Amino acid sequence: MPGPLSATGEDVAEFHVHGSAAAIEAMFEVFRSVDGVRLAEPGEFTRRAFVNDRMDLVEAEGLADLLQARTEVQRRMAVHHMLGHASSQYEVWRTEMISLLARLEAAIDFVEEDGVAAEALADIRPKTLDLVARLSRAAAEADRAGALRSGVKVVFVGAPNVGKSTLLNLVAAREAAIVSSRPGTTRDVIEVPIVLGGIPVILTDTAGLRAGADDEIEVIGMQRARSEAAAADLVVWVTSVDVAGEIENAVVPALRVLNKSDLPGGSQGIDLKVSAKTGEGIAELIAELEKLVRERFSGMEQASVIRTRHRDAVEESIRLLNESLLHDAGHIELAAECLRRACFSLGRVTGRVDVEDLLGKIFSEFCIGK
Repeated sequence: MPGPLSATGEDVAEFHVHGSAAAIEAMFEVFRSVDGVRLAEPGEFTRRAFVNDRMDLVEAEGLADLLQARTEVQRRMAVHHMLGHASSQYEVWRTEMISLLARLEAAIDFVEEDGVAAEALADIRPKTLDLVARLSRAAAEADRAGALRSGVKVVFVGAPNVGKSTLLNLVAAREAAIVSSRPGTTRDVIEVPIVLGGIPVILTDTAGLRAGADDEIEVIGMQRARSEAAAADLVVWVTSVDVAGEIENAVVPALRVLNKSDLPGGSQGIDLKVSAKTGEGIAELIAELEKLVRERFSGMEQASVIRTRHRDAVEESIRLLNESLLHDAGHIELAAECLRRACFSLGRVTGRVDVEDLLGKIFSEFCIGK
């Protein structure tokens, strides 16, 4: 396949051989005997495609995500980026910034004429505010879109011995967490990847929270539990009839579950009653978790801002656009500089400017041969 229209932009030859390990190794042995031939580094072919302008960084990241996709939702999100749809959105935003900057630059050329600078700023202001609003909406979706990409974090939190580990095992449909009647069995964080409603979810079991703990290991476990709850996309607070435990102020549960409902007791302030022992309410618990995950995270497959570096660049552009609005007609050149830097920041997302420091990190995510 001759360049420059090949996948990498270079001359490419493909060998289609039998897929057994022995056949492939024999082929490699032949290649090793040829001077100048070596195995590709991870991501090398995709990096060459980027260098030769066959794809940009967002498309390359989409390919990396496609190689690692575990669910149909993740596949659709990855394809959206790999095919350049997200890149097109970034280019729309950047083109609008360039247009605004051009208006300011033109006004600077005639700044000595009365009213030119003030009129240019007045005309540009509503367009800048509109662009800021659209960028802000995209940045606001970054956490939800990122969770869809990496897995929605659902954390089980509660007092010791309320049955968090048992409930996690039942939702995950496997014995992922150790279960014991002894309080405090769970000391460390346990994560279990599953799929709910087609959306990737990471179930997280944590140490029980209680006041007055003096065991050093238990205290560390509780600190980790609080950290996991703070970083969670959804918190499931678990309590039980036979264990007292108030929700801590720092914990904001999306779902409050009363376990051991087979025992007599009240259920005030509870969303669901379940019994890990009898199985009562477990199907309803799974259905409710799926509903919450779908309500909060479905529809994010078309999001453009899905990685931390995307969000950082967009938020920096928003800051600079807002800063440009602070300059009056007497400092129109400063407003233009803010817009220029905003364009530069957004250009880094797709790799149009100054991205050499990002290349090694991005392409290291690939497998050899991609």
